[in-house]
Amino acid sequence: MKIRERQVPDIPAAFATDLHPLLRRVYAARGVLGDGQLGRQLAELHQPTLAGLDVALTLLETALREQQRVLIVGDFDADGATSTALMVLALRAMGLREVSFLVPNRFEFGYGLTPEIVQLAQATAPDLLITVDNGISSIEGVAAARALGMKVLVTDHHLPGSVLPQADAIVNPNQPNCDFPGKHLAGVGVAFYVLSALRARLRASAWFADKGIDEPNMATWLDLVALGTVADVVPLDRLNRILVHQGLQRVRAGQCRPGIRALLEVAGRDLARTVAADFGFAAGPRLNAAGRLDDMTLGIQCLLTDNYALARELAGQLNELNSDRREIEAGMQQEALRIVEKLHFEDRALPWGLCLYDGAWHQGVVGLLASRIKERYHRPVIAFAQGDNGELKGSARSIRGFHIRDALDAVAAANPGLVSKFGGHAMAAGLSLARENLEFFRDAFDREVRRQLRAEDLEEEIATDGSLALADLTLDAARALRHGGPWGQHFPEPVFQGEFAVIQQRVLGGKHLKFTLAMPGDSAQLLDAIAFNVGEDILSSIAARDNDRRVSLLYRLDVNAWKGRESLQLMVERILSFG
Repeated sequence: MKIRERQVPDIPAAFATDLHPLLRRVYAARGVLGDGQLGRQLAELHQPTLAGLDVALTLLETALREQQRVLIVGDFDADGATSTALMVLALRAMGLREVSFLVPNRFEFGYGLTPEIVQLAQATAPDLLITVDNGISSIEGVAAARALGMKVLVTDHHLPGSVLPQADAIVNPNQPNCDFPGKHLAGVGVAFYVLSALRARLRASAWFADKGIDEPNMATWLDLVALGTVADVVPLDRLNRILVHQGLQRVRAGQCRPGIRALLEVAGRDLARTVAADFGFAAGPRLNAAGRLDDMTLGIQCLLTDNYALARELAGQLNELNSDRREIEAGMQQEALRIVEKLHFEDRALPWGLCLYDGAWHQGVVGLLASRIKERYHRPVIAFAQGDNGELKGSARSIRGFHIRDALDAVAAANPGLVSKFGGHAMAAGLSLARENLEFFRDAFDREVRRQLRAEDLEEEIATDGSLALADLTLDAARALRHGGPWGQHFPEPVFQGEFAVIQQRVLGGKHLKFTLAMPGDSAQLLDAIAFNVGEDILSSIAARDNDRRVSLLYRLDVNAWKGRESLQLMVERILSFG
C-alpha cells in the first residue's frame, strides 16, 4: 500500500475571505481554485444541448397531446428506480393519464430492454416505450418493440457499443456526436434533463395554461435525482454536485419524497443532517436490495407513493431485504476468500485479473462481492453466479487506470463468441458467458489485464489530504468540511493522516473500536475517534496491548451530534500501525 498526499497547486486561489482555511486547502487539492467553481445553484446547470433531445421532446409532446399509453422500462438498481419514479411522476404532473412502468426481474429477464421484456410490455399495448438507465445496448429489444408498432425513446448514460439501437430517439450524453459537456450524468440525471426540457417546450406552447394544469416545479424531484446519482457512484463533477446539493437541500428541509424520508429513517439517519454519504451507504443499499434479492417494483412503489405510512411500511420491507442481503454477502465473501487463498497457494502469485465463481452464489449480490474482493486485493475482479440455460452472469469491478468495459470489449473482439453480451462503465460492468467458456475467459481476461497494467498498478494507493496540526482539529473545521461537499466519486471527502497517543480504547459491539486520543506529547486536548467494523486481527492485537502507545491513522473529521450537542469526532478510515 502506498500513501500519497494530494498536492495543492502553487496558484493563488480566489476564494471568499470567510471560507475556512482548511476547506480552501482541500478544494485546491481537487482542482477548485476559486468561488467561480463552487456555485451550486440550478441556474448554473449546463444548457440542454443533448443530441437527440428535440426528437425525444416531439415524441413526448405528441404522447401528451394525444394521451397515448406510455410505458417506462427501467433498470433494477437505485439509479433505475429513481429514473423510473421521476419519469412517472413528472409525466403525470404534466398531464399524461396513462403512464406505467415495468422493471425486468434480473433473475428471469436479465438487464435492459430484451425481446422477452418487449413481449411482456405488449400486454399493456403501449404507444410509446421509454427506457431509463438502459437501452443503449438493446439492439434486439428496440427492434422487437418497433416491429410491434411501438415508438421507442431510449434515455441512458451507459457507454454505447459500435452499433446503436434503431430507436425513434436516443438521448445519451455518451453517444457519438453528442457535444453535451455533462458526460457523467447518471440515468436519473439524463431523465431530469429530458423532462426539464419537455416542461420548457410545453410552457412555450401554452400547454399548461390551455389545460388548466399547474406547471410542475422540476426542483420538486431533485431528491430523486440526488439519490440516484450518488447511489450509482458516477463522478461528482460540478454538474452532478449541483444536482446532488440541491437534492440534499430539499431533504434537509423536509421537502423530500415520503419514500426517501422513510428509507433514511429506517436506516437511523437524521433528515436535517443528511449528507451524500447517507444516500450512498444508507438509502441507496436499501433501495438496491429490492433489485438484488427480489423485484425492484417494491423500491419504485416506495418512491412513488405520496402516503408516508405506506412508504414507511415499504421501507421496512426494503430494510429487511437489505439485512438478508448482508447475510448472504457475508457467506459469499468467506467462500470467495477461500477460493482466492487456494489460488494463491497453488499459483503462488495471484492472477492480475481475478475471475471467481461458485454455483451457490446469489446472482443479485455478485457485484457487491466483486467490490469487496477488489478492495482487498486491489486488482480487477469479476464474480460470476449461475444464470439460466447454462450461462453465467458476471459482475465486474475495476481499479483506477483499467477501463473494465473497454477491457471486456477487447476480450470479446479477440475471441469471437466467447462473451454472450456485456456493458457498463470504466469501473463497473456486467457480462454473460457460457459455463464451459469460463476457464478460457479467465485466462483471456488475465492476459488483457496484464497487457494494460504494470505490477505497481496492483499496489493500492491511498490519496490523503496530508496531516493536521492540533489547531486544525476543531468542531468549526469539521462543520466546514461536512457542508463543503457534496463529496463522492472523483471529488472525495477529505481524509487525513496522523499519529496519536492512545489514552483509552474500548471495543463496541464486538467489532467497532472507540478511542480517546491525544497529540503525542500534548494530552491537554483529548480527541474522540471511532473505527467501525474493525478486523479481528486488529481487535486481537489491541486486546494484547496497554493503552500507553501510539497509533497511526487515516481519518476524516466529522460532527458527532448527541442529545442536541455537537462535538468533534475523528472517523477512522484505516488503522495503519501501532507504536
